[in-house]
Amino acid sequence: MKSLTTMCEGNVWYLGEDTAEFEDGEIVSTAGSFEAGVDGALPGIIVPAEPRPGMRYRQEYYEGEAEDNGEVLSTDEMADVPYGHFENMLLTKDTITIEPDVLEYKLYAPDVGPVLVLGVSGGSGREELISMDLASPTAGTGPLGDPNP
Repeated sequence: MKSLTTMCEGNVWYLGEDTAEFEDGEIVSTAGSFEAGVDGALPGIIVPAEPRPGMRYRQEYYEGEAEDNGEVLSTDEMADVPYGHFENMLLTKDTITIEPDVLEYKLYAPDVGPVLVLGVSGGSGREELISMDLASPTAGTGPLGDPNP
């Protein structure tokens, strides 16, 4: 899955994603794919510039395909993952309007990004940061560092 994000006024904006589900090596679905500005899809915010507990925001919106929401629960959390110990973390509660049984909690570390994701209901379990690799300054600015988006 590729996703497009960008910084604007401090927010980390989510502009779309290109998803694919595979069976026996063949793509069987691209449901959930969207690009902001195409077919009524709108951009969303992954991380607000100035998160405050109780703040709610739309993470992505493409009617009937991608309708994810976030809510800031705390800005002063900590977590231990294989990559290390983090403090002063943002904790969000993430839901999906079109999948009401799905609930995830996500912890974001300053200057790092998502460090720990906990699938509480209808999700995929636990995701932890195990390593981090920074793109070189010449990698480009397109998706996944592609210099020619």
